[in-house]
Amino acid sequence: MRQVHTNHSLLAHNTFHIESSAGYFSEPSSIDELKYLMEYAHQRELEQLVIGEGSNMLFRNNFEGLVIHPLMSGIHKTDESDSEILVRVGTAENWDNFVSFCVDHSWYGPENLSLIPGSVGSAPVQNIGAYGVEAKDLIEYVEAYDKQSGELVSFSNQACEFAYRNSIFKHGQINRYIISHVVFRLSKKSELNLEYGNVKEYFEKQAEQNLSTLRDTIIKIREQKLPNPDEYGNAGSFFKNPVIQRSLFEDLLKRNSTIPHYSSGSNHVKIPAAWLIDQCGWKGSREGDVGCWPNQPLVIVNYGQASGDDIYRFSEKIKKSVKEKFGIELEREVKVIG
Repeated sequence: MRQVHTNHSLLAHNTFHIESSAGYFSEPSSIDELKYLMEYAHQRELEQLVIGEGSNMLFRNNFEGLVIHPLMSGIHKTDESDSEILVRVGTAENWDNFVSFCVDHSWYGPENLSLIPGSVGSAPVQNIGAYGVEAKDLIEYVEAYDKQSGELVSFSNQACEFAYRNSIFKHGQINRYIISHVVFRLSKKSELNLEYGNVKEYFEKQAEQNLSTLRDTIIKIREQKLPNPDEYGNAGSFFKNPVIQRSLFEDLLKRNSTIPHYSSGSNHVKIPAAWLIDQCGWKGSREGDVGCWPNQPLVIVNYGQASGDDIYRFSEKIKKSVKEKFGIELEREVKVIG
């Protein structure tokens, strides 16, 4: 049975590089080990926190309960036709390694999500997305351990209730399920998505234009805009792009004729959070060891020894300034612990 550690450092388990600790910590690799941990936590009345690679978490202080880091792994085909393939992937597999694996096998679908940090198990929770593709476009179903019933359950794509950076695993049923595997439906046909931003412009400059070079293109674009979390602690996009009422947008447009926007249904408009933050003067700004990345103001960076509280307070200042200038309430994409 998997060991439970006490007073365990979480420094290696969050990409902000925050020094925090867990009162209890364990890494189960099977459903039986998960069941044991649930009983262990129940007997001691411990709060539980499930983590992947910690690429979307900000620890403001220590977590006194039980931190669970599932280690279910593996990439296996479960079904295949002339045009499609189903692939079952363990929650602990690194997301970008999985994308690379798909590209190497000429499986189309996740290539636009290259270089997104985190584990496969986090993909459905966040409904990760980039460059015109979201996890919901690829996921067939999700397997998870139900802490209430003690059973393994499956969620169809529809049952996951996917929305923009959201799913049933983040709202309503939060903390009830622990994802063990994700099954993806991928294409074997040459279908490339080049319609978002400047992807097509960069891609057409490649000597060869294929699945592999599209992945290379996405990686290059991301590396130009985003800091490497191994060098500068960060969690990628700190805020969601706000979706606002069209009436508010039209009012803003009168005062900001160049405001970038995307239609989000007949009555709503999506505004890039990075633009709002930049307009408030935060791009490249720094307070001590916390700052907005110079090439992408949506990313808050730990330049050295910042605490989780330092980063949280910095993000609150950004939220306040955007609210005062535009009347828009930014919502964090990063999960704040404590």
